[in-house]
Amino acid sequence: MRILFDQGTPAPLCHLLSQHSVSTSFECGWSSLTNGDLLAAAELADFDLLVTTDRNLRYKQNLAKRTIAIVVLSFTNLPRIRKHVVE
Repeated sequence: MRILFDQGTPAPLCHLLSQHSVSTSFECGWSSLTNGDLLAAAELADFDLLVTTDRNLRYKQNLAKRTIAIVVLSFTNLPRIRKHVVE
């Protein structure tokens, strides 16, 4: 699975997803893109999943026709996230 982290997603989280291909918006040169443009770029680049911390994304964007899956993290504390990871 190809996963894209947006700007607010803690990069060390990628170590918990080692079986997947993880990139950050910064690595892709997309750190200045806004939500709609970032989603469009990610879809064009064939990413399967966007991990974001933007809890208001669903109110800012029409997600009904998007082909990319989106996971919104409710917190960014890595030790707290680790507690929810199934290995």
